[in-house]
Amino acid sequence: MLKVITSIIILWCCTAIGKAQPVFKDGAAALDRFISNKLIYPEFSSQNCIAATINVGFSIDKDGKVTDAKVQQGPGIDLDDEALRVVKLTSGKWMIPANYTGSVRVVLPIRFTPDYVKCQSRTGQNMSMQQAIVIYQKRQELENAVTNYYINKYAGKADLEKESTIEALKKELDIDEELWTDLLEQANQKLKQGDKEGACKDWKFIKNTGSDMADAFLAKHCN
Repeated sequence: MLKVITSIIILWCCTAIGKAQPVFKDGAAALDRFISNKLIYPEFSSQNCIAATINVGFSIDKDGKVTDAKVQQGPGIDLDDEALRVVKLTSGKWMIPANYTGSVRVVLPIRFTPDYVKCQSRTGQNMSMQQAIVIYQKRQELENAVTNYYINKYAGKADLEKESTIEALKKELDIDEELWTDLLEQANQKLKQGDKEGACKDWKFIKNTGSDMADAFLAKHCN
């Protein structure tokens, strides 16, 4: 697991000057610690020495819950998804001032910085952000081909003659027992954080790439 460094800045948008605003419980330092403790450096970016700052925008309702969370600026790779996931985990942890109208829009920049010594020892070089985006998008297309095949296979609709092609794709993408084991560990971390949705997403990926290693977890947690 590579080191994650976060830079937490709250930008209040479209609010009156001097108006009391929601604050994270126990203050900005607590928010920084919370984000740092929850972040799981995504696999693609961690393996390829990718650093980026993701701006996540969201609103806070009168109960301190996060609503309408969206990535406002990011490279469009796995870092975006992780930043959004962790911001959603702050829901309910905001202190709301009296007479709060719920009109505040927050932008929370989250900076991912890998341990370059470790990841460069794997890759031997830094990848430019543009290269990363292209490679990530291509990988997503190939992963979708694999998952769509297995979804159709489970439904009895797959062309089984294509299975050898799918197996070759899995080998190219390193979709194997080692990856599934890593994803099980990642899903377990998310479940402990209270993020059942994120855990279920990982378990479903395992199943839909041809493994039964996550079936028990899917049956228990993801009905």
